[in-house]
Amino acid sequence: MAELPGYSPSFKRPPGLLRVKRKRARSEGVCLNRLNSQSSPGQKIPGVRPFSPGLAPAAPRPRNPFANIENTYCSPRKKSCVRSLERCGQGLLDWDQRAGAKLRESLASQESRSRLVSEPDEAVFEDVDLFEKEADTLATPMNKREALEVPPSATEFPADWSLKTRLLFTSQLPFSWAEHLKAQEEAQGLSQHYRGMVQHLPRSISEPRSCSELRCAFQQSLVYWQYPSYPWLQLFPRIGVDRKMAGKCTPWSQDELLQQQILSEWSLSFTSLYNLLRSRLCPYFYLCTYQFTVLFRSAGLAGNKAITALLSPTTRGLREAMKNEGIEFSLPLLEESRKRKNVNSSEVVSEGGLDTETEEGKLVHMDSDEEDDDDDDDGGLSWLAEMGVQDDIRKPDTMSIKLRKERSEVRLDHRPESVALVEGGNTFTLLNFLINLKSLVAVAGPQAGLPPTLLSPTAFRGASMQTLKARSVNVKTQVRTGLKDLFSLEVTGPIMPHSLHALTLLLRSAQKGAFSAVFNTHSPTAIFNTASRTESTSFKESALQDLKDCGLHPDTLVQLLEPPVLGKLALRQLEMSDYKYTWKS
Repeated sequence: MAELPGYSPSFKRPPGLLRVKRKRARSEGVCLNRLNSQSSPGQKIPGVRPFSPGLAPAAPRPRNPFANIENTYCSPRKKSCVRSLERCGQGLLDWDQRAGAKLRESLASQESRSRLVSEPDEAVFEDVDLFEKEADTLATPMNKREALEVPPSATEFPADWSLKTRLLFTSQLPFSWAEHLKAQEEAQGLSQHYRGMVQHLPRSISEPRSCSELRCAFQQSLVYWQYPSYPWLQLFPRIGVDRKMAGKCTPWSQDELLQQQILSEWSLSFTSLYNLLRSRLCPYFYLCTYQFTVLFRSAGLAGNKAITALLSPTTRGLREAMKNEGIEFSLPLLEESRKRKNVNSSEVVSEGGLDTETEEGKLVHMDSDEEDDDDDDDGGLSWLAEMGVQDDIRKPDTMSIKLRKERSEVRLDHRPESVALVEGGNTFTLLNFLINLKSLVAVAGPQAGLPPTLLSPTAFRGASMQTLKARSVNVKTQVRTGLKDLFSLEVTGPIMPHSLHALTLLLRSAQKGAFSAVFNTHSPTAIFNTASRTESTSFKESALQDLKDCGLHPDTLVQLLEPPVLGKLALRQLEMSDYKYTWKS
């Protein structure tokens, strides 16, 4: 290959390379003046490297000692790329000029028509309208895409049956009305909760801090009932908190007699709470163990005519034990997935396409395969006898066959699809089953001998009245003009659905219909938003009348009567603007 000016294929030692660089810097300084006087940047100039891309910057670029003729500006490949880019740029410039000419022509014609019809001032406004129409036309596709991502908006948000551990409300107006309650206001709020009194607040409160009804209603919305209650132990949540409870004082962990007495009292409280639920004096309650959580709902709530109970997460052992006790239950998510898969498969067969399986679909497909395997196992070894080799082939033992059949059931354990639904009279059988279940209480670890936590919005036998913790904080946020005050209200504790809705009713009046909220959900309970088999909506009025003495606000009760729509998700964000809700799940 012919040696080109400035091309150095051979290796040079560092001292020699530095001398070459200094010499090149002096030579390129002279060439820069010549390059500035040239009209064509692509014209070759003596003394300039062939891979120097046109005009050089003010500071000379260091030369690449590994450069070759193929990766320089003069290579055919780069020349073709540069020419194609120049052609694209010229095409875009021509299109821009044509679009500009059309826009000027339309403006000129619009201005001429406006001058014939109206005064010159009106013509100016028409030109402005034309620009607005052009801007709207250009922004229409983007607006359509953004409209698809906007969360739903309504005057009421859907019921969320999951348990929350933390709420954070933010607003442009202060939350001073929620702090430093007077002794009389606190006592009045507790009395209103115990008696089931309802406070109807106006749409907007001009002076929230001086509104005694608002402050009493705030105290009322923070109250809940719990059993058992030990001040030195955090009894919610119960799943995955062994490390936090380690080292706490648990005198019953080594005393079996004390454990039996505690469990006996807990059984009485559990039975009392279920009787209140069946009498429709308690709308719902939660049972929280160290392994799973149970939600009991009264008849009429969540679109169900009968009492319902949801267990999540479940295991194969728990489901087998429930079957052995005669408890009829269903797996709503798994059944829904099977129906969806059957519909999709029928559509695919009719269209002649391929089916793509989701995570739930894989579980359903796995179950169908196991059912086929069951049929094969019944008579799968008969063909060996027909061939006369049944004694020569080693047959699988019954235990391996049973484990293979139960493989799909084991894979459901601790998954959202393992949620079990118990309805009607089977809930009473479930009550007795849970009371006598030995694995309901841990036998080792920090929670050994500690019965499950019962949470309810109404009072029951042995329960203690508890209140959620609330505190307000003022912060500064960065905006375009500087710093702006932002006020926040934080609520922590076992936050049940009625407390969430009651707080939003208060904030709607106190914050003048403008606030936002972020929620922390206890993840094992998010699956409680799964819709069960809902009945017709004709019984809602009768259910509302039957549950009028349960102690909940009528608006909260109306919300809880609606069937769940969130599915396996829970509310993460909630925002109210101009008295309308938007939410994300």
